[in-house]
Amino acid sequence: MPPVIAIDGPSASGKGTVAQRVAHALGFHYLDSGALYRGVALAAAKSGTKLIAGTALERLAATMDIAFSGDIIYLNQMIVTDEIRSEAISEAASMVGAIASVRLALIARQRAFRQPPGLVADGRDMGSTIFPAAGLKIYLTADAQERASRRCKQLIAKGLSANMSTLLQDILARDERDSVRAAAPLQKCKDAMLLDTTNLSIDAAVEQVLARYAAVKQVP
Repeated sequence: MPPVIAIDGPSASGKGTVAQRVAHALGFHYLDSGALYRGVALAAAKSGTKLIAGTALERLAATMDIAFSGDIIYLNQMIVTDEIRSEAISEAASMVGAIASVRLALIARQRAFRQPPGLVADGRDMGSTIFPAAGLKIYLTADAQERASRRCKQLIAKGLSANMSTLLQDILARDERDSVRAAAPLQKCKDAMLLDTTNLSIDAAVEQVLARYAAVKQVP
């Protein structure tokens, strides 16, 4: 089977950017698992489907027409790259992700990204549930205050309004929801490397992951 690097961690920890750069450096495929849950949340919003467990939501998860082309995300053949990254959809995606039946419906779609020459997957249960036998597992995190600051800067850079206090509360609430949910909760696997990026640049974080992967590859 093609090798897998699983990078998990809380919201705004930088795992997506790090995972993308690691994948590019290795020539691997990249899976942004969060985009699938965001896709379900957005598809639900557009169809008027309530964010509660039920066959309608599960059907969306299993059958939605979502595709990725570089940094561009398509839903039902329409570009939704910016829309899917909005704070409202982020919050809805966290709610959707807490529903066990939705997570179950997305497992096969996520595992299908494992193709030669390898895969870098980021999310919250990549190492614990989706790819438990991944050759390298990283738990990438950062202080909540720093994560809120990063999210604030991202929104401002996009020309959107942002309130630091509100963002911090949202991040703390999402951390709590993701960590205590019954279905595949956010957690650090025992065999995962802890990488705290609070005082670390993206480049430095990428270098650490690549160095760790190089070391793992040398183990018989």
